[in-house]
Amino acid sequence: MIQLSFSPCPNDTFIFDALVHGKIDLEGLKFEFRMLDVETLNHLALKGQAEMTKVSYHTYLYLQRSYVLLQSGSALGNGNGPLLIAKKDIPPEEMPFLTVAIPGEYTTAHLLFRLAYPEAALKRFMVFSGIEEAILSDKVDAGVIIHENRFTYQDKGLIKILDLGEFWENLTKAPIPLGGIVVKKSLGYEIINKLNRIMHRSVEYAMLNGPDVMPFVRANAQEMQEEVMMKHIGLYVNEFTLHLGEQGTAAVSKLMELARQKNLIL
Repeated sequence: MIQLSFSPCPNDTFIFDALVHGKIDLEGLKFEFRMLDVETLNHLALKGQAEMTKVSYHTYLYLQRSYVLLQSGSALGNGNGPLLIAKKDIPPEEMPFLTVAIPGEYTTAHLLFRLAYPEAALKRFMVFSGIEEAILSDKVDAGVIIHENRFTYQDKGLIKILDLGEFWENLTKAPIPLGGIVVKKSLGYEIINKLNRIMHRSVEYAMLNGPDVMPFVRANAQEMQEEVMMKHIGLYVNEFTLHLGEQGTAAVSKLMELARQKNLIL
C-alpha cells in the first residue's frame, strides 16, 4: 500500500483522479490517499512522513537525499507564479519595513519572495486561503498569494505589487517551478519506476478525459466558482505536468542554483 498525499486544489485533484479511482493501470500497486494544505505536505516530507507526495519545489531542494522527483505531476510553467498584493501601492524601498503574509515557510512562493526582496524580514506565515482577509483586516501590510486567489484578489479591492512569477521569468528566462511529486527512495527502484509510469498515465487520462475527472475536482474545491476552478486547472496543468522534460528539469536546477548563490538554502 502506497501512502499518497496531495492538496485538495483543483490542479491536484484533476491529475490524481484517475490514480485514486483506479481508472488506469496501476501495475498491481494499491494506494491510500490524504489531502492536506501544501505547507502541511511540505513539513510531512521534511520529516520523512510521506511516501509519495506533492511538495513545493522550494521544499524539494531539501529532500534530494531521501526523495526522488517524478517526471510527471509538476506544477510548472509561464505566467502562473505567486503574486505580491496589498491594499495600496508599495515602493520597493518600503518593503523591508512592512509585515508580509506568506503561504508557508517552505513554499516556492516564499523562496521567490526572498529572491525579490532579500531584506524583507517581517513575515507572517499562514494558510494561503487566509491571506486576502489578513490584508483587508490590516493584520499584515501585504501578502503573497497562490492558487485560486490569483483570480479573486481584485474583486476584493486589492492590487498587485509584483508578479513574482514574472520576476522569476525575467531573471532566468525559465518557466516557474512551483511544485512537484516526490517519492521516497527507500521504496526501491522498481516501485519508483512504476510510480513514474502510473503518474504519467493519471495526468494523461485527465488531459484526455477532463469531464470524467471533474466530479472529484468539484467535490474537493469547496465553494469555488466553476469558472475559477477551470482557470486554476488551465493555469497549473500543462505540458510540464505530463512530463518535466529538459526545460523543466533545467528550471528546477536554476532554482537550486540561485537559492544557493543567495544563501537562501543550506
